[in-house]
Amino acid sequence: MAGLMLQGTGSDVGKSVLVAGLCRAAANRGLRVLPCKPQNMSNNAAVTPEGGEIGRAQALQALAARAPLHVDMNPVLLKPQADRTSQLVVHGQVRGTLGAANFREARRPLLPEVLASYRRLEARCDLVIVEGAGSPAEINLRAGDIANMGFARATGTPVVLAGDIDRGGVIAAVAGTRAVLDPADAAMIRGFLINKFRGDPALFADGYDAIARLSGWRGFGVLPWVPAVAHLPSEDAVVLERGLGARAGKRLVACPILPRIANFDDLDPLRQEPGVEVAMIPPGTPIPAGATLVVLPGSKATLADLAFLRQEGWDIDILAHHRRGGAVLGICGGYQMLGRSVADPLGLEGPPGEAPGLGLLDVATVLGDRKALREVAGTGLGAAFTGYEMHMGVTTGPDAARPFARLESGDDGAVSADGLVLGTYCHGLLAAPGLRGALLGRLGVQSEGFDQSARVDAALDALADAIERHLDVDGLLALAGGAA
Repeated sequence: MAGLMLQGTGSDVGKSVLVAGLCRAAANRGLRVLPCKPQNMSNNAAVTPEGGEIGRAQALQALAARAPLHVDMNPVLLKPQADRTSQLVVHGQVRGTLGAANFREARRPLLPEVLASYRRLEARCDLVIVEGAGSPAEINLRAGDIANMGFARATGTPVVLAGDIDRGGVIAAVAGTRAVLDPADAAMIRGFLINKFRGDPALFADGYDAIARLSGWRGFGVLPWVPAVAHLPSEDAVVLERGLGARAGKRLVACPILPRIANFDDLDPLRQEPGVEVAMIPPGTPIPAGATLVVLPGSKATLADLAFLRQEGWDIDILAHHRRGGAVLGICGGYQMLGRSVADPLGLEGPPGEAPGLGLLDVATVLGDRKALREVAGTGLGAAFTGYEMHMGVTTGPDAARPFARLESGDDGAVSADGLVLGTYCHGLLAAPGLRGALLGRLGVQSEGFDQSARVDAALDALADAIERHLDVDGLLALAGGAA
């Protein structure tokens, strides 16, 4: 079996996208390839066919590899929630809660379970491409590490270090990583590559040579900025790419950035509609009065985010928006916030308690310790869709008699009597062109009607083509022990 690990000089250097592109490139060469991220920290998660959850980046990588999702692709998932704690998910299932104080001690015993997942993946394919987390240069986190060098050394997997030239300082970032690493860790790194280059690569030739000289590692190429990546699902960092007002001829969709926002890639299909402008509203900024639709997204800690929403005054903005005849869509935790109340009697998200919701839907939610994790299919707004549920809590009330969707497993969500407020537990539903078109039609927007899944698949192929043209894929596969 063959394995290759991609680590980075820091967070958000493009590791997830690079692994996805490499998976597609290898799959296009006829290799059976699978992705793996030993430890991920993210509130963006996907449901696997067996009813587990993994990071959404690994779901994208599985799609790139043309392989079904499996919990072994992300054996340890940490989902940040309230009070400096994270929900611990191991092999797709919730195993408890970790605090910042005991995180380092708690992760060390997880290494055998991570290694077991990796060995199972190895047995099923020709090549496993592994994504690291953050940076190995964070040597203060090295003790007990299971995400970077701890994993690489335990498995003997060769590492290639990725640097992001777009953020600047890439020569120092790569060479500096070499300088701070323990010699045994540094020996695991067999080369580097440069990501997100804009302009003529010839202008960076001297810098590329300097990195090779200073680090002693061989280079595997410089990947330019790939425009098609914009069509891939959002990564963990919310990037405010757009302004707070709609450009001429566009309808504004506003989404407040809650501290524990989850699965915000639900909005990606709307971002790509030419008649829509999506604005992610940062703290300290009111929800624009000109918005046509306000979306309350998923949340890892509904009560804490509901309190933050009120602290920001966004509840006043949303209620005023509704009084003006504006539409509101709540997804998962956002749906729960739209009801009369949210109760957490077991203290699952923090201290036990209850808080009033926005009251835009006549429903109430009680959080429970059973987590719904399932793929779903059905119809909503008169159109077929597929998606997934990932939530804790049961929501009931009179408005649920007007369900948002009819699923194969039963009714989902609620619609207000005036038809302006919609709530659902289903993630991923806006990828369906029919449902998205029906929603936009309510807003007076003609949908382009594209198939989001096909668009993502085409973007993965474009990324793989760029990787084949600009990176030494033969050399990377040879390093991994795979067939070129």
